[in-house]
Amino acid sequence: MTFTVADRWFELARLADGVTHIWEPHVPALLRCNIWHVRGRHRDLMVDTGLGVANLREFAREILDKPVTAVATHTHIDHIGGHYEFDHCIVHSCEAEGLRTCCGDFTLAGEDFDPFEMASLRFPEVLGYAIEGPIIDALPSAQFDLRAFRLRPAANVEAVEDGDVVDIGDRRFEVLHLPGHSPGSIGLFEAETGMLFSGDALYDGPLIDTLHHSSIPAYVRSPERLLELPVRIVHAGHDPSFGRERHVTLIKEALQRWR
Repeated sequence: MTFTVADRWFELARLADGVTHIWEPHVPALLRCNIWHVRGRHRDLMVDTGLGVANLREFAREILDKPVTAVATHTHIDHIGGHYEFDHCIVHSCEAEGLRTCCGDFTLAGEDFDPFEMASLRFPEVLGYAIEGPIIDALPSAQFDLRAFRLRPAANVEAVEDGDVVDIGDRRFEVLHLPGHSPGSIGLFEAETGMLFSGDALYDGPLIDTLHHSSIPAYVRSPERLLELPVRIVHAGHDPSFGRERHVTLIKEALQRWR
């Protein structure tokens, strides 16, 4: 299989409230995780890190002028690829082993994972997403060997629980345990701005609840909890950000389907 070499691997867009959106345009939609950067007084926050095909820290060097706390909303392959680049990583205790070891039970990339075939991931068929072919449609450099691609374990992993606070100096984000998609899925909520980083607990697309470690009963409780929060803006794990009205609509639609 022949790939072209991408001119640049990542793209970014600066949003309101000190948030920067980073994404990998040459990753198929199923695995194209939203990467979020938040500037703080003492530390910067990176919420999820993509596939790890190219160096995220190097790309973002112009906006990373402080130590970085890299949060994993959960440990699936598309969310933790770049965590090994950062010196402080946060993940829920249920999935800390997944970030430290990249074990396939957590990441969906087991021993039979083939980066040339997405269908080799521990993933069910998902309506609306292609789930065949390679995990990328271009190379980040001419020297990149996709056959050799593997997730790299993160160091200095801090396990967090529901209710813990991630403090980056002038901004505080409460950790919300939102199981369902995976056992240790978390979100981050900033009460002062009404900003929610929801990971894959809620996004504007088909929610995935049929993984080997998914739980529909848990998934029902998580959006019920989010419905009670004074959310103003949601920056999710996939697909576009959305406001309060869409937040409520998506939750009600999901609950109606599950019930």
